[in-house]
Formats: sequence, C-alpha cells, structure tokens
Amino acid sequence: MTSASFHPATGPARRTVVAAASAAGLTAVLAACSGSDDDASSDTGAAPDSASRDAGSGGEGAGAGAALATTADIPEGGGKVFPDRKVVVTQPAAGEFKAFSATCTHQGCAVKSVSDGVINCPCHNSSFSITDGSVQGGPAPKPLPAVQITVSGDSIRLAG
Repeated sequence: MTSASFHPATGPARRTVVAAASAAGLTAVLAACSGSDDDASSDTGAAPDSASRDAGSGGEGAGAGAALATTADIPEGGGKVFPDRKVVVTQPAAGEFKAFSATCTHQGCAVKSVSDGVINCPCHNSSFSITDGSVQGGPAPKPLPAVQITVSGDSIRLAG
C-alpha cells in the first residue's frame, strides 16, 4: 500500500491536519483584512458633467457597464466609495471623474472614505491621491489601480 493522507488505524496523517489548519487560518486572516462593507465615504456636493471620461484601466469590481452613481453623488475635490463594487470614484476637479480599486495595496483592506483630497484606508492609515491613486502616506507599497468608467450626462458607469 502506498503512502496516503488517511491511515485507518491512526486517522489522518499529521501533514494533512497541519495543511488543513494552515488553510483555515489563512482564510480567517484574509477575511479579517478585507474590512467591513460599511460606506463611510463623503457624498456631499455636486458638479454637472456631460463629457465621457476614461479613468484608466483596471477592472477590479463588478459589472462592466453597470451604473455606479450620478455626477451629483461625487463631491468636487472628494469622492465616494462603493464597497459592493469594490471601487472608489473621485472628482479631483469640476467635471473630472476618476475611479480606482477600493482595495488597499498594503494588505487588501477596503478603503472607507475620501476626505481632504485623499482616499483613506482605515486598517493601517494608508492614503491615496484622488487624482491618480498614488500613495500619499502609510505603508501601502503601490498606488490604487485605476478602473475604467464612463460619464454620460449625469450617469457614471463602469466601462466595458
């Protein structure tokens, strides 16, 4: 009989138990780092826009072509986090809309708010520029990846 993970006389091999426990622990750690889905972002202010904007490439988040918000939902000089879509939309200047992944590049926590020109991650205080997603502070090693959006009339949508 060849070596197997289960031995009828002694139960599962030690290696199998250790591997299973490690996998369960990793799952728990990853779940803890993801943060909650509460939306604590700013959503005041309004700005009209009728041009279509491309915020770069990316694609993290759900539903290409799905409506995210209206332009009135995104404050000038700020933004709003959409945790269910894992995206944050910003308006660095009047009529200029950008979108980025809402997953922090440090340890994968969800960013939670936009204030004072930065996107904020509550887990370890990383912050990112609302203009280009670049790291402004904290331990994050890379900028937030851009996500493509289109703005048509007052509708902001994930690009296809």
